[in-house]
Amino acid sequence: MTITLQRGDLTQVATDAIVNAANSSLLGGGGVDGAIHRAGGPEILAECRAIRARQGKCAPGEAVLTTAGRMPARHVIHTVGPVWNGGKPAAGKPYPTKEENVLASAYRRSLEVALEHGLKTVAFPNISTGVYGFPKERAAPVAIETVRAFADSELEEVVFVCFDAENYELYERLLAEQ
Repeated sequence: MTITLQRGDLTQVATDAIVNAANSSLLGGGGVDGAIHRAGGPEILAECRAIRARQGKCAPGEAVLTTAGRMPARHVIHTVGPVWNGGKPAAGKPYPTKEENVLASAYRRSLEVALEHGLKTVAFPNISTGVYGFPKERAAPVAIETVRAFADSELEEVVFVCFDAENYELYERLLAEQ
C-alpha cells in the first residue's frame, strides 16, 4: 500500500472511495460534508436517508458507505469524527485522549468498510480539524499511524487530501519523517 499526499479538492479525486467527515445525522452540513453532498448530488442524500432509516444516526468513530453520485470517485465512506473537547483522558487506550481514540476509530472503520466492499484506493480529508476543532498537530499523527496499520492489507493506495496549506505542510513533514 502506498500513502500519497495531495493539496486540493477532495470531491475531484478519482479513487474507489473518498471519505466524508460527516456529522452523525448523515444529512449533510458544512465544510467537506457540505461540499461532498453538493458535488455528488441528491443520490448521496437519498442513500444516507435510507441508512438512517435502517440504523439511525452514525456514531462518532463509525463509518457507512454510499454512492459518490456525480463525483469521480465511485463511493463515499461517511465517518463521524470527534468534536475536540480539550482532550479528555482515556486511560488504558492506545492514545492519551478520548478524542484521539475516536479519531483513530474513524480512520480505521473507514478503511475496514473499504476492505469489506473490495475497494483498493481511498482518499481522506483531515477529519475533525475544521469546525470540530481538533488540533491539526494532534490529528495528523493519529491519521497517519492508523492508516499505516493497514500497510499489509489489500488496500493499494491511501491519499490524504489537504484543503489548506497548514495541514498539507504538517502531513508532508510527518510522512517524510517516517
